[in-house]
Amino acid sequence: MSASTHWLATGTAQSVLERGGNAFDAAVAAAFVLHLVEPHLNGPGGDLTAILATAEDPGTPVVLMGQGPAPAGATLTHFAAEGLDLVPGSGALAAAVPGATDAWLLLLETHGTWELRDVLTYAVDIARDGHPLSAGVARSIASMAPFFRAHWPTSAARWLHPDGTPPEPGERVANPTWAAVLDELVAAGAGAGDRAGRIRAARDAWATGRVAQEIDRFVREPHRHADGRDHAGVIRAEDLAAFRASFEPAVTRDFRGTTVAKTGPWGQGPALLAALAILEPLDDALLDPSTADGVHTIAETLKLVLADREAWFGDDAPVPVDVLLSKDYAAERRTLIGDRASTELRPGRAGGTPPLPRLRTAAEYASGVAGVGEPTIESTGDLRGDTCHLDVVDRWGNIVSATPSGGWLQSSPTIPGLGFCLGTRLQMTWLEEGTPSTLAPGRRPRTTLTPTLLLRDGRAVGALGSPGGDQQDQWQLLHLLRTLVGGWSPQEAIDAPAFHTTSFPGSFWPRTWEPGGLVVEDRLGEDVIAELERRGHRVDRAGDWTLGRLSTVGRDPAAGTVHAAANPRAMQGYAAGR
Repeated sequence: MSASTHWLATGTAQSVLERGGNAFDAAVAAAFVLHLVEPHLNGPGGDLTAILATAEDPGTPVVLMGQGPAPAGATLTHFAAEGLDLVPGSGALAAAVPGATDAWLLLLETHGTWELRDVLTYAVDIARDGHPLSAGVARSIASMAPFFRAHWPTSAARWLHPDGTPPEPGERVANPTWAAVLDELVAAGAGAGDRAGRIRAARDAWATGRVAQEIDRFVREPHRHADGRDHAGVIRAEDLAAFRASFEPAVTRDFRGTTVAKTGPWGQGPALLAALAILEPLDDALLDPSTADGVHTIAETLKLVLADREAWFGDDAPVPVDVLLSKDYAAERRTLIGDRASTELRPGRAGGTPPLPRLRTAAEYASGVAGVGEPTIESTGDLRGDTCHLDVVDRWGNIVSATPSGGWLQSSPTIPGLGFCLGTRLQMTWLEEGTPSTLAPGRRPRTTLTPTLLLRDGRAVGALGSPGGDQQDQWQLLHLLRTLVGGWSPQEAIDAPAFHTTSFPGSFWPRTWEPGGLVVEDRLGEDVIAELERRGHRVDRAGDWTLGRLSTVGRDPAAGTVHAAANPRAMQGYAAGR
């Protein structure tokens, strides 16, 4: 079974499975297709996290870490000299070291069975021959067209017609420049003795060859950033050469007979586990995301765990994960859920209280700056785009959940010799001293990318995830409550009305929050929405089918069956299998 946020990626993964490849071959092939068919949502210069389990060791979830760190030149002193109090939301100064491409190649090298050339042929064909542009990509290009023409000429050359007009939905769009880069990566391994060696040679070529040199040369030229000024980037070829993707243990917690696996606290994943810890002993009626009681309880829980995320989570920080996920701490936090909606940021004292950054409201920053932040859901529910997600499970029981993102076409200027742009994940760091996610060279930004793996009786049984920035784990929590508590099918849970809170500092520029904010799909119902407003929630109605971008695959080891489900919103996600 395969499921993803775009039908061409799902079709690619399924084609690999049908031809005898395993789940990891299929995921890598699909991922490189996602770079091309959802370029407003992810790209080769971005990042990813994934969680997987193998048929040989089905009870051990493993995290694939494709989140690059801050470059050596990304210092607080440098950003202060640039006159910045926040890392900009667009422009190469906000670029972390690209991690996605190397991570996908690492997964193929260590867990795949196919040759690199065969895995990449799907993406190479699409890049060289083109594909019909989806409506979402066309909208993103059209919205950025004036900015491209005025400030990012290389992006204008990449995405606009010679007369400066954007392409129309359905128009064929190709990227032969990127196809040539993929061919070069394959050719780099031609002389190696075995399959793994050929892939390692491609990884080395990516990190130390022409790609790194082109990035270094291009970002030295100042260009427009989200703060409205021109800056040069600080990423250098040496930064790419120093980075390699890796595997890490997952952080897990049991919830009503199911083990939920997430990344470590350099991502936001443990916040979902903390929410489950708070909610687990409550009556089932309070865990129903379709009722006013349920929405209120879940939203107040999310505010608490996301406040702890801000106070405690970060790379290389002394994160007290055991305390944050403990029963005693969950019980203490549970007492803070009252009858009224909280409008405070209330991190807990898990062995002390680290300094929090200055809280900013949206009124402090002008809206409408092109390319800023993550291309995700506006607080009103308006859709600017998303990240991507894919899940694959194969006949042997290999399973993977992956969330690639960054390097979207509106994040920074296109590098003309490569055909892609850099991500802007450093905007998730603070330029204030002393926080767990303060910017520092070599430190990973606290990413929002947060796939999930589910295990039962010592075997992996499910993979799920969603685009959506700070909403990713919020929407996944609704899915888990509906399936693990409510007994809903995965597709029913994905289709059901969604909501999320905005009552915490956002991870993306300009890092604002909306005290008491709650965004809901109108399908939640007038009575439910009215009751939430009566309890003090500041509700934004997002429309009927706007929130949530989940996909999922799963397996029943005893029955020998597999399943998949995908999101109908935006009419782009797709699930397939046999």
